Amino acid sequence: MLYQAYQTQSDLLSPLRLLAQGVAATFWLGNTEGSLLRRTAASMEVFSRMRLTHSRPAFGIDSVNLGEQAIAVTEHTVMRLPFGSLLHFRKEDDTLAGQPPVLLVAPLSGHFATLLRETTRTLLQDHDVYITDWHNARDVHLREGGFGLDDYIDHMMRYIRAIGPGTHVVAVCQPCVAALAATALMSEDDDPAQPRSLTLMAGPVDCRVNPTGVNTLATSKPIAWFEKNLISTVPLPHKGYMRRVYPGFVQLGAFMSMNLERHQNAFKDLYRYLVEGELDKADTIRVFYDEYLAVNDLPAEFYLETVEKVFQSYDLARGVLQYRGRTVDPAAIRRTALMTVEGERDDICSIGQTVAAQDLCPNIRPYRKTHHVQTGVGHYGVFSGRKWNQQIYPRVREHIHASLG
Repeated sequence: MLYQAYQTQSDLLSPLRLLAQGVAATFWLGNTEGSLLRRTAASMEVFSRMRLTHSRPAFGIDSVNLGEQAIAVTEHTVMRLPFGSLLHFRKEDDTLAGQPPVLLVAPLSGHFATLLRETTRTLLQDHDVYITDWHNARDVHLREGGFGLDDYIDHMMRYIRAIGPGTHVVAVCQPCVAALAATALMSEDDDPAQPRSLTLMAGPVDCRVNPTGVNTLATSKPIAWFEKNLISTVPLPHKGYMRRVYPGFVQLGAFMSMNLERHQNAFKDLYRYLVEGELDKADTIRVFYDEYLAVNDLPAEFYLETVEKVFQSYDLARGVLQYRGRTVDPAAIRRTALMTVEGERDDICSIGQTVAAQDLCPNIRPYRKTHHVQTGVGHYGVFSGRKWNQQIYPRVREHIHASLG
């Protein structure tokens, strides 16, 4: 019923938002800053932008700057599976063929992989970059079956094998647990494609450490409550009709409620910048919310298993995480170099939750382990923004390149 109500509201408001877009475009032309028509156009644009979208935005990465040279980049799908694709950002320059391959593992947590656009662009300077592009579950036909945490780990191992031996894995936020599990399983099997290095950034490896508001919420209710109150069935006319999902709009609502005043002020600023003609500042807000308001539904199985095993019972941290009947043993990791990264002000994955991976991997030699705490950044600052580019990324690059031998 929740999803159907949301869909009905979206369908009813859609013509009004299209009308508002048209009015904004018409009134904008030729009007001076601060005029009545400019204010009307600004109001219409703000209204038209206060909407959710459900398709992945374009990455828009067509080149990368290496020094003063711009190198062309093209996006290729290496492997397409029902619930996710492996994308490759191929640089059109043969001289860069020796750069180490990196699999950037994006979260499946309500947004699309394009949330890591800046992370991808930065990594492209020195690496051959691939990324996990998780599909919107509401667009996956019911005949494709379910998708749980085991399937997520399966996808990760298949992607690593497709890239081949020598792959370096960088996982951001939620997939840190699955990335560590996949590396442990491949190491235990002596898989020739086991990652050369593993970088875990702001991920919930052990949520018992310094619990955040997110962790407290996850443990405040039994898993049956989450299933009853947060899981919905995809309505018509979507391809995934009747699939059980955790809707992306519910996840986004939870995130926005944590900083509601900030989002309200952002849209007020957008209106003011449009009225005053400060279009560069207005474009910054437009670009951010075009991405932030693009939501991705999660398969119900994956969401519920993640809440239960990662946030409630801490299975990996306690050494009891099961993968298709096997116990995942991070102590099996010996040849993969490990780096953990945390943000000082992270209110989603607090300090201590990611570095816990270091103790779970006692058989990695100490000189192949690295930990970095970045001062002055919250969750998103770990993988985007000035401090990511200037302070965190150089450490990540050093970790990857130091483990090439």
